Amino acid sequence: MISRRAALELQDGEVVNLGFGMPMAVVNFIPKERNVVLQSENGCFLFGPTPRLGQQDSDVANAGSMPITLRPGASTFDFATSFGIIRGGHVSSAILGALEVDQEGSIANWSMPGRSPGMGGAMDLVAGARKIIAILLHADKSGASKVMKQCSLPLTGKGVVKVIITDKAVFRVTPGGLVLEELVADLNVEGLRSITEADFTIAPDLCEYRLA
Repeated sequence: MISRRAALELQDGEVVNLGFGMPMAVVNFIPKERNVVLQSENGCFLFGPTPRLGQQDSDVANAGSMPITLRPGASTFDFATSFGIIRGGHVSSAILGALEVDQEGSIANWSMPGRSPGMGGAMDLVAGARKIIAILLHADKSGASKVMKQCSLPLTGKGVVKVIITDKAVFRVTPGGLVLEELVADLNVEGLRSITEADFTIAPDLCEYRLA
């Protein structure tokens, strides 16, 4: 659901990086009429949807080592070239998974108590990509909000996120704070406030959570 909604943020002509975890599924939901160039940080340009079982090539994978397909005109290259693309500002949008986000557009997605696997390419993406879209579950396993006034975990980037997509809502990050733009059908604004630590205002054209 979250990956499907995130795919709707992508526009024709964009160069897009899909981060580790949930963002890797976005490739399977990009509308066919959208001409999007997908870039993988491990060295690939113009990859496509997940192959069917038995049709995968073990030499071609995304950042999470999951199999991908290559579209006509695709290319593969080394890490140096890949990160030159990212650091050079050539990535239009990056969709990143998150442990926490906050109302100032900060994102924490690499370290939590007892587990710090490393930041990976996220540190380069939050600095190099022109638009950061954060996707995550709205609450943790205990029910605590992951959309916060201020992140409590070590930051990946401060004030870098433009759009936050959870399983409950879609927020746009503005200089004035979070703006609620979409809300799932089985929840009202008061209910969302009760499960969200962050402050937010409501867009005048608030609509139901879109999946197409």
